[in-house]
Amino acid sequence: MLPLLLDLCYLVLLVLMSPLILWKRWVSGKYRQGLEQKILGRLPRRRDHSSPRVWIHAVSVGEVLQLRQIVAGLKSARPDLQILITTTTDTGYSVAQDKLEGCVVAFFPLDFSLAVARALDRTTPDLIVLVELELWPNFLNAAFHRSIPVLLINGRLSARSFRGYSRISLLLEPLLEQFRLIATQSEEYRDRFLELGSRPERTVVTGSIKFDGVVTDRKNPRTEELREWLQVRPEELVFLAGSTQDPEERYAVEVFKSLRDEFPQLRLILVPRHPERGDSVAAMLQSEGLPVARRSRAGMTLSASQRPVGLLDTVGELGACWGLADVAFVGGSFTSRGGQNMLEPAAYGAAVCYGPDTRNFRQIVELLEAVQGSVRVRSVDELKGFVKSMLADRDAALAMGARAQRLVLEHQGATQRTVDQIVEVIERQRQPDRTAA
Repeated sequence: MLPLLLDLCYLVLLVLMSPLILWKRWVSGKYRQGLEQKILGRLPRRRDHSSPRVWIHAVSVGEVLQLRQIVAGLKSARPDLQILITTTTDTGYSVAQDKLEGCVVAFFPLDFSLAVARALDRTTPDLIVLVELELWPNFLNAAFHRSIPVLLINGRLSARSFRGYSRISLLLEPLLEQFRLIATQSEEYRDRFLELGSRPERTVVTGSIKFDGVVTDRKNPRTEELREWLQVRPEELVFLAGSTQDPEERYAVEVFKSLRDEFPQLRLILVPRHPERGDSVAAMLQSEGLPVARRSRAGMTLSASQRPVGLLDTVGELGACWGLADVAFVGGSFTSRGGQNMLEPAAYGAAVCYGPDTRNFRQIVELLEAVQGSVRVRSVDELKGFVKSMLADRDAALAMGARAQRLVLEHQGATQRTVDQIVEVIERQRQPDRTAA
């Protein structure tokens, strides 16, 4: 009865949202891929049953990129393992295909009972792994009735999400009880899952895999290739604003224009959170009279004498580009998004700042600020003041970056702990097969 009620609710919601979905599909090209997989559950059928298969679901680009070290660890521990990766967004799907070699990549089915049932029957996973927080009732119930263990890794439950889920705790508790394991990023998140009804013996702290896989060497090939493309000279100082949303690019330009006369060696790089905004950001730069080099436009690099503003409007290159930053502003923090990942610039030893809203990365921010490895700015004037102080006092900037980098290195290791938990469940799940053999 419950699946039918959920299907009805989902159907009503889908009908109500259909005008917005169709408009976004027409304007931006979103929601065009994978409709058969999303709506009908027609994921690629599993053909090989000689070795175990794990289905890992990551919603979007950020979660997909975090899976690189998890997938590498699983392949190292179990070379025979088959891995299915699903994602929800078009961009996440493209990044998964590009970055996760040797994995089958598909779209996650919508939580209609028939779609999830067909998806599970076609893929027949031995284990399902969800990243951060994905609670789809029909999907979890279908997996439970097929005796497929489900794990939640890198579990995260913000204060806002916790308050929302607390209102439906009676409905949530049966779902949480179905998880074979919930591996959280911190004790605080573990406590919140326990309050919502997860089992203590199945809820553990493994740490945040965000600390793992980040690059600390600025001389890595991908960063050096970007340096050459933009022709950044050794004596120049780079102010990089990454994962930005409107109007954060304008703020960065305002800061750059106010400081470039005082610091003639200053360069600016902008990396919008959504690459499809490249045209509008480029138009804004041109309206400000700034030469621009767009990464998405082959052959558009300007001469070094023009010292263009770099516009990285591509997917998956921000991580390497942070390695060019002397001073870094992490976007999504002057808007209502709740901030973006500040670990990558911290790992490179950049002087890192962000706006007032970093609720999605509260614990990471607290750790960085506790060692004076980052600074929160609450206005454009404060942003300008921070950048200016870091450019004027290079020793202070380098010391801040060193503290942040050291923090990142000290907190690494969550990936291996997570991989060990996944492999242990896989081997337990396959034990009857080996015994029978």
